[in-house]
Amino acid sequence: MLSRYLFLILGLVMVGLATLGAILPGLPTTPFVLVAAACFAKSSPRLHTWLRQNPVFGPLIINWQQHRCVSLRAKVLAVAMIIGFGGYSLFFAITNLWLQITVAIFLGIGLTVVLSLKTCPTSDS
Repeated sequence: MLSRYLFLILGLVMVGLATLGAILPGLPTTPFVLVAAACFAKSSPRLHTWLRQNPVFGPLIINWQQHRCVSLRAKVLAVAMIIGFGGYSLFFAITNLWLQITVAIFLGIGLTVVLSLKTCPTSDS
């Protein structure tokens, strides 16, 4: 029973991070959505269904559950956001060297995570 609540809380946190990842550069959305779906599958069938039917996150989860892949469109968008907004922040918005180094590390981690996911064979999925 306790593990069910822990998975539920973790799933909600992951949805929050995924939502932030859709807005903030360097914070990948995809892994957070996939972890949230796994947590909800173990804790709340209602939230799992809601997430799968979500117009933004649903196709990503369904692709992952059925084919273990991410659409090319999602990967290109994620990489473009990380490089575009992250690069802007890194070179123009942040002046502190240590903060620039930290942001560069997080951008690298985000790019590594996104690029390491298998791409779906069809671009329309």
